[in-house]
Amino acid sequence: MSFSKPQNLDWINNLRLIALFAVVVLHTTSPVLELYNKGPLTLWLVGDFYNSLVRFAVPVFVMISGALLLHREYELGSFLKKRLVRIVIPFLFWSLIYIGYEFYNEDLVYNGDTWVTTRQVLHLLKIGSSYHLWYVYMLIGLYLFVPVISKFVRNATEHEIRYFLIVWLLVMVLSQPYMLRFKPQIDVRYFEGFIGYLVLGHYLAFMPLPRKRLAWWCILFFACLAIISIGTYMLFRHYNGISTLLYEPLSPSILLISVSVFMIARIYQPEAAPFLIRIRNFAGKYNYGIYLSHALVLTLLSDMADINYKLFNPVFSIPLVALVCFVLSLLLVFIVNKIPLGKYISG
Repeated sequence: MSFSKPQNLDWINNLRLIALFAVVVLHTTSPVLELYNKGPLTLWLVGDFYNSLVRFAVPVFVMISGALLLHREYELGSFLKKRLVRIVIPFLFWSLIYIGYEFYNEDLVYNGDTWVTTRQVLHLLKIGSSYHLWYVYMLIGLYLFVPVISKFVRNATEHEIRYFLIVWLLVMVLSQPYMLRFKPQIDVRYFEGFIGYLVLGHYLAFMPLPRKRLAWWCILFFACLAIISIGTYMLFRHYNGISTLLYEPLSPSILLISVSVFMIARIYQPEAAPFLIRIRNFAGKYNYGIYLSHALVLTLLSDMADINYKLFNPVFSIPLVALVCFVLSLLLVFIVNKIPLGKYISG
C-alpha cells in the first residue's frame, strides 16, 4: 500500500501505555456495574462512566498490533516461533498462578485424585483461568493469521484496504442484536471479528494526515462517550439489569471511540520531560506482564487489604486504586523478570 511510513512511533508507545492503564481502570470499576438496583444510583453512574471511558482499550491494543506488524514481511516459521513463544510461555505461567490462587482460595478443591485435578487444570487452561485472559486467546488467533493478512495489506491498494474495512464494518453493524433480522444468509465469517481492528490500525497509522483535525476527533470521542454511558444507563433501566450492548468491542459505538483515541494519540504528540519518557519506556518493557498479572493484584488488594472502589468517593478511588494496581503489577513483573529464567515467564 502506498502510505508513507510514520517517521515517529513515540505516539504508539504513548498509546500502548494509555490502553494498558485503561484496562486496569476497566477491571477496577467493572464490579460497580453489578450494583444496579443494589446500591446508590450515583455509585452505579460513576462505574458506568468509567467503563464507557476506557472501553476502547482492547480494540486499541489490536490496532497497535496492526500498525506495528502488518507492514512487514515475515518468514513464517521465524515469526510464529518468536511471537507465539513470547506470548504463550508467560500466558501459561500466569494462568497456572491464577489456578493456584483458586486452590488457595478454595474456589477449587483438591479431593486427593490427581487425575481429576489434572483434568480441572487442563480445562481451565483451555477456557481461561481468569476473566481477562480471553484477550490472550484472541491475540494468539490473530498472530496465527498475521503472516497471511500482512501479505494482503502490503500488496493491496488503498482502495482494496478500504473495501475490506467497509465490508467488515457492514458485517459488524448487521451482527448487532437489533440488526440481526436484516442480516442476509450470506456467509461473511471471513469479515468478522478482531481481524478488522488489526487492518484498521495499520490503515490509520499509515494514512496521510494532510490536516491535523484534532478538534474533530476530540468531539467524536466525547460524543461516543456520551452515547455509550447514557445509552447503557437507558438499557439498564429498560432491562432492569446488565446490558453490555454498547460496551461490546465489536460494536459501532466502541469502534468509533477507539478510532478517535487512536487518531488523537497520533495527531497530538506533546513534548514530554525526559524522566517521563524513561518511566513510559520502563513500563512499556513489561506491558504484557502487567496485563497478565494485574487481575491477580486487583484481587489481592481487595481481598487482603480491602483496597477497591469502596475506599472512598469512587470518582477518585477508582482511578487511584487502578494506579496502585498498575504500579504494583509493574513491580511484581519486574521482580519476576529478575529471577533465573524470569524473563521467559514474566511477560
